[in-house]
Amino acid sequence: MELPTLNRILFVEDDPDIQSIARIALVAVGKFTVEICSSGTAALETAPEFAPDLILLDVMMPGMDGPSTLKALRQLPEIGNIPIIFMTAKIQTHEVAFYKALGALDVIAKPFDPMTLPVTIRGMWQQFYA
Repeated sequence: MELPTLNRILFVEDDPDIQSIARIALVAVGKFTVEICSSGTAALETAPEFAPDLILLDVMMPGMDGPSTLKALRQLPEIGNIPIIFMTAKIQTHEVAFYKALGALDVIAKPFDPMTLPVTIRGMWQQFYA
């Protein structure tokens, strides 16, 4: 099976500084098309129209947190099978296992290195389609 192309990333993150750093890393370094949402609710509204190849999802957000957002995204027919990667500072072994049990492809630790973020994401993408 040929590896699908990864172009469009929906990044769900409530922190404006992290949004800015990730946008630079994903657009300038990774050459991805990126849409940023500041909340889980915004992600649910944006995801179907944006049609991402991959979703990067913050775990801790006010209102609808990452796990709740993941569950809600899985209910959308057009988004249900899109791979989702959590981004969080909570990366204890049991926490990562919990996120994967929820259906996340993998977890990226915060703080992340902006220069290697695109390579990390591509590696996880390849792992998903292996």
